[in-house]
Amino acid sequence: MNARSAPHGSAAATAAASEDLLALENQVCFALAVAARGVIGVYRPILEPLGLTHPQYLVMLALWQRSPRTVRDLGDALQLEPATLSPLLKRLEAQGYLTRERSARDERALDVALTDTGRALREQALAIPPQVVDRLGMSLDELGRLRDRLTEVIAAVQHG
Repeated sequence: MNARSAPHGSAAATAAASEDLLALENQVCFALAVAARGVIGVYRPILEPLGLTHPQYLVMLALWQRSPRTVRDLGDALQLEPATLSPLLKRLEAQGYLTRERSARDERALDVALTDTGRALREQALAIPPQVVDRLGMSLDELGRLRDRLTEVIAAVQHG
């Protein structure tokens, strides 16, 4: 019996699919895509009260680590192209969370800095990680191991 003639849900179909290199459930890209959409979906209702989207939250995380930063530095940290990053920064500036100004050190560079409102938002954001952990139902150790493995995947993709 081959994979096509095996009835759905049967042990033979499952065995055939596990041997099929092109079976959807065997694809790392599929698992990563579905997991990424799901995790970002977990963040959506948690970030909504702060008025942030997930990409905006990532920008704020980078700025809470260090501010001011150049747009180039932010793009490198977030692995985002300027065309993607620029609209995020404009919206965050309109919300009063950051400023964008020409760098005094280099007129070609644009410095991005947190405002007092942006810095204050960090206090509210401290409640986000525990909510995510709770909603995912995984321990901090499990999530840490997953993050470490994903970081290895990212490094392999960037160097391969």
